Amino acid sequence: MSPARPGPEARGRKQIHLAAHFPGVNNTTVWADPRSESQIAFSSFEHLARTAERGLFDFFFLAEGLRLREHKGRVHDLDVVGRPESVTLLNALAAVTDRLGLAATVNATFNEPYELARRLASLDHLSGGRAAWNVVTTSDAFTGENFRRGGYLDRADRYTRAAEFVATARELWDSWTDDGRPRPVDHHGEHFTVRGEFTVPRSPQGHPVVIQAGDSPEGREFAASAADVIFTRHSGPEAGRAFFADVKGRLAAYGRRPADLKIMPGVTFVLGDTAAEAQEQAAEIRRRQVSPQNALLAAEQIWGVDLSSYDPDGPLPDIDPDPGSELAQGRVRIADPKAVADSWRALSRAKGLSLRETVIETTGRQSFIGTPEAVAAEMDAYVQTGAADGFILVPHLTPGGLDAFVDRVVPLLQERGVHRTEYSGTTLRAHLGLPEPAPRAGERNRNVH
Repeated sequence: MSPARPGPEARGRKQIHLAAHFPGVNNTTVWADPRSESQIAFSSFEHLARTAERGLFDFFFLAEGLRLREHKGRVHDLDVVGRPESVTLLNALAAVTDRLGLAATVNATFNEPYELARRLASLDHLSGGRAAWNVVTTSDAFTGENFRRGGYLDRADRYTRAAEFVATARELWDSWTDDGRPRPVDHHGEHFTVRGEFTVPRSPQGHPVVIQAGDSPEGREFAASAADVIFTRHSGPEAGRAFFADVKGRLAAYGRRPADLKIMPGVTFVLGDTAAEAQEQAAEIRRRQVSPQNALLAAEQIWGVDLSSYDPDGPLPDIDPDPGSELAQGRVRIADPKAVADSWRALSRAKGLSLRETVIETTGRQSFIGTPEAVAAEMDAYVQTGAADGFILVPHLTPGGLDAFVDRVVPLLQERGVHRTEYSGTTLRAHLGLPEPAPRAGERNRNVH
């Protein structure tokens, strides 16, 4: 098998990689909007995926949740709509798309390498080489209650397990010869022992693309060592450039080039015929995303106490957070809630913001707001100045929120020469300009200690 065709980046101007995130169970989607449709019907997923492929996006991205979150002992309202299993859904989407990459978020803490490697290799075959795996971890005992081992890993151990998990999956994917014969795998590591033959031949792109989501030091190092794409968050171009330089600077230690890892922050967008119209729409969307109820809920996740007696349009709580609170379950824990509370209070005092207004300002993703021309120009500048390799777009409407971007912004990016006008390859690695991994025959039978 030959390496993926070099992307347009090799010819000079950096190309913008684009992906579409199906809005999950969160505050991003404005569910009260009459245009919002089902969170679980296949037609919703199909609509967004077909739109992304019409816009010649690199891939379609699904998040994952292994337990319904709880708040004050009750299931969180936004979770009651449920969420289907990612790989199953992407296998169905493979049948209604032709070139679009299909990325599933799957937890490395509560799965096993052989079983997951088999599911992802099967998706890669069924889709013709378009599969991707977003590797996530959790040490949350609440989520672990759904599994026989429970939440048993601390932060450092879960990344150690994830690194060995990815390495073991790659051993399995590499275990078939190019002429179609299985070779035995004999892996003995700290977390896994796998011995036997893998049931699925080498897939069309060699390995599914590996994505990592996270900004922590452990996450950055894991991405530099093992990921093809990192899904991150930034507050602006300067933070983006700092993150970009930091993560790309870690690659050489692992014998990798800067182009071997694509950095793609999750972003939102709002388009208007004028800049003022776009800003007005964006402000209204944020007000609807952060209702008074949601503002109190967001603050309770920081303070860890019941704040129902507080006025969301009044000042922030003047009490310190409870660092050991169990008020919210199934969410990523805030490492230093007091520091976050102090920063919120400082912002509130400096700008005269209410609790709700503070939440609106501090909890939004990086957004591109303006006319289609202005959004295209800002995205282009972001990539050309080394703040990102591209973007994972998170629309605020399900499933039609990507339509306007594809219709109005994509043609402008194409005119600028920074987005493809047709797919030049058939695999996700080709879309991303990533080489196909060479089979590591010499490592196939190596024990890992």
